[in-house]
Amino acid sequence: MTEKIKGIAASAGIAIAKTFILKNPDLTFERKTVDDKEAEKKKLDAALEVSKKELTAIKETAEKELGKDKAEVFAAHLMFLSDPEFVGAISNKINDESLSAEAALDDVSSFFIQTFESMKDNDYMKERAADVRDVSKRLLAHLLGVSFTSPASITEETVIIAEDLTPSDTAQLNRKYVKGFATDIGGRTSHSAIMSRSMEIPAVVGTKTVLEKATDGQFAIVDGLNGEVILDPSEEEIKEYRAKQAAFKEQQDEWKKLVNEPTKTKDNVHVVLGANIGNPGDVTGVVNNGGEAVGLYRTEFLYMGRDKLPTEDEQFEAYKEVLEKMEGKPVVIRTLDIGGDKKLKYLPLPAEMNPFLGFRAIRLCLERQDIFRTQLRALLRASVFGKLQIMFPMIATINELREAKKILFEEKDKLVAAGTQVSDDIEVGMMMEIPASAVLADRFAKEADFFSIGTNDLIQYTMAADRMNEHVSYLYQPLNPAILRLVSRVIDAAHKEGHWAGMCGEMAGDATAIPVLLALGLDEFSMSATSILPARTQLLKLSKEELAKHKEAILNLDTAEEVLDYVKTKMS
Repeated sequence: MTEKIKGIAASAGIAIAKTFILKNPDLTFERKTVDDKEAEKKKLDAALEVSKKELTAIKETAEKELGKDKAEVFAAHLMFLSDPEFVGAISNKINDESLSAEAALDDVSSFFIQTFESMKDNDYMKERAADVRDVSKRLLAHLLGVSFTSPASITEETVIIAEDLTPSDTAQLNRKYVKGFATDIGGRTSHSAIMSRSMEIPAVVGTKTVLEKATDGQFAIVDGLNGEVILDPSEEEIKEYRAKQAAFKEQQDEWKKLVNEPTKTKDNVHVVLGANIGNPGDVTGVVNNGGEAVGLYRTEFLYMGRDKLPTEDEQFEAYKEVLEKMEGKPVVIRTLDIGGDKKLKYLPLPAEMNPFLGFRAIRLCLERQDIFRTQLRALLRASVFGKLQIMFPMIATINELREAKKILFEEKDKLVAAGTQVSDDIEVGMMMEIPASAVLADRFAKEADFFSIGTNDLIQYTMAADRMNEHVSYLYQPLNPAILRLVSRVIDAAHKEGHWAGMCGEMAGDATAIPVLLALGLDEFSMSATSILPARTQLLKLSKEELAKHKEAILNLDTAEEVLDYVKTKMS
C-alpha cells in the first residue's frame, strides 16, 4: 500500500529506486568486570588500531570525492581516537574499576556525549557529540567483533533509508549506486543534508518515521524538491515522477548552458553571483557552476581538524591556490572566525554562557594579534596572485574596524620594507552581521571598501532567536520587514560612498528572497556553488528597474507573511 511521508527537502532532485535499509548493528553487551586488565587494554588497543586504519581510508576517499573540508570531520574522529583525555579515560576505567573495555568505553563516551549535548545552544558542541557517537560505535563494534553494513557495500541502484547518516556513512556513498536517501532526523543544516547537496544526491531529512515504515527492497521515491518520500508508489505515481525527474534533468541542462554567461537581469543590469567556499578544493565547484566570484572563503577550515595553528606558509599556499584558480575574478577571504560554534582544541577559549555573543572572530583576533598578524601576512603575500578582497567578521564598532585595518596596514608596510611584493589593489571590507553595525552603516561605509551581509547571524541577532532552537525557529524570518530595513540601510550606505554591497548568508540563494534583494539594490549574491545557475536563470527573468519600484512598499509592510504574499503576487 502506498504511503507518503513528509520531511524536509535537503537536496534537490528526484530519486526512484529500491530501498536499502541502513540500520545500526546490535551493539548490546553484558556489563561486567574483568580480572585480566592487561588483556582488556590490549583488546582496546587492537580495536583502536583497526578503527584508525578504517577512518584513515575513509578520510582519503572523502578528500578525493568531496574535497578536503568535507573530509575534516574524519581528521576530528582520528583525533578522538588519539586523544589522551578520551582514550586515557577508557584505559583508566579498566585500570581503576576493573571494567571490561566495552563498559569502560560506554561510560566515557556517554560522559562526553552528555557534556557536549548539555551545551544546548552550541551547534559546534552538538556536532562533537555526533562525532563521539560515530567514533564510539565503530570502536565498540570492533571490541565486540560485530560487523556492520557499510554504504560502500551497495552495488545496485538504491535509495538509503536510515535514522540518520553519520559522517562515516556519507563519505562512503557511491554516487553511481546511491540515488537518494531519506532519514528520520536532521534538518537543512545537518551534516547529512550539507553532504547530500555537495554530492548532488536527492535527499529528504527529518521525516521522523521513514525508517519505521519502510522495508528493505521496496520501491520508493525520494522527492528532494518538495520534501516527500513515497513508499510503494503506484505505477501512475512512478510514471508521474519519472516525468518530473526528466523535467528536472532538462532544467539542469538548461542551467548548464549559462555556465559561461554573465549574470544579467531582464533589463541588462549586471549583478555578481559568487559562491561560499571552505577550502581551495571547493573552487572547482565554483568554476564548474559559472561562479563570478568567491563571495566568502571561510578560512577557519584551515585551522580545524589539526593539532596546531597553520603556519604562515601553509596559509599562503591555500590563499594563493584559490586566487590563482579564480583567474582574476574577485575572491573575498574572511579572516579567522573562530569561537561561537567553532572551537579549536589547541586554542582553549574561556567558558562562556553564550559563546555566540562572546569572545570570537575579530574580538579574538584583536586580542591574539600573533594569530591575526600571521594570517594577514599570508593574505598580503598571496594578494599578487589574483583579485583579493579581505573581510573582517563580527565587527560591532568603528574602533574594531579601525584597529583591524591598522594591523593589516602595519603588516603590509613590513612586508614591502622587506622587499616582498604586495598588491596595491586590495579592497578591505567587513561582514554586516550585527544589528548595531547595520544601524551605523553610513558611518562604517566611510571606513570600509565593501560590505557583505551575513544574514545567518544578522537575522538571529535581530530577532533574538536561535535559528537552531525548534521552539523559536519560527522567528528566523529572512523576509521580516525589520531584517529588510536593515539590509536596505546597509546597501544604501555602501552605494552612497561608491562601494558595493553583497550578501553571503543563506538568504542570498533563496529564490523567494532574490527579487526582494534585487529591488533593494544588492550588487553581489554569494551562495552554495550548486545554487548559482538556478539563481542566474531566475535573475534573467527579473527587471531590476521594475522591481525597484516596489522597494518602499515592501519596507512598509508589517509582517514576513505579508512580504511573502507581496513577492508572490506582485514581484514574481
